[in-house]
Amino acid sequence: MVRVITRTVPAYAPGVRIRDMALVDCAAVAEIRVRGWQRAYAGLIPSAYLDAMDIAQDAERRRAHLTAGGPVNLVAEAPDATVTGWVCYGPCRDEGARPGSAELYAIYVHPDRIATGIGGALLAEVTARASADGFDETTLWVLKGNARARRFYERAGFRPDGAEETFEAGGALVQEVRYVRALGTFT
Repeated sequence: MVRVITRTVPAYAPGVRIRDMALVDCAAVAEIRVRGWQRAYAGLIPSAYLDAMDIAQDAERRRAHLTAGGPVNLVAEAPDATVTGWVCYGPCRDEGARPGSAELYAIYVHPDRIATGIGGALLAEVTARASADGFDETTLWVLKGNARARRFYERAGFRPDGAEETFEAGGALVQEVRYVRALGTFT
């Protein structure tokens, strides 16, 4: 059963609506994700890797993931119905994760809309929904060198817990750090 909840977002993102993602949103979400990677990870991930990212292929992956079910996918929608952000969460995937731990798998705002409150609105909605789903904490992984994202998460009450991991992207090893936040009210 799909739970459909649409909320108007707090005053810091006027006119933005957060709603469940639909198949029709996959192309817009893919563009947000790919452009988000290309902007946020420039200098952190090899440019050849970022340049090779394909929006059409990513849209197909989004459609397959959404059709398969599982994680919660939400979009932020501007007053003109333009999809401006995307967030995805579900149970924590880390080995040995304790019950009650959710994971923020992805959060992206269209690069032209960064610092407009959309990311905060998406994070607030994830916090509310994950708490309503019975989770008592949320984890996330962020690139160690992504200072802007780390500041965003820290302002929202997330703290690094000391866990780190490395993945390969375009022949380079990229470090991530894990952040954790107890659920409750959004700050």
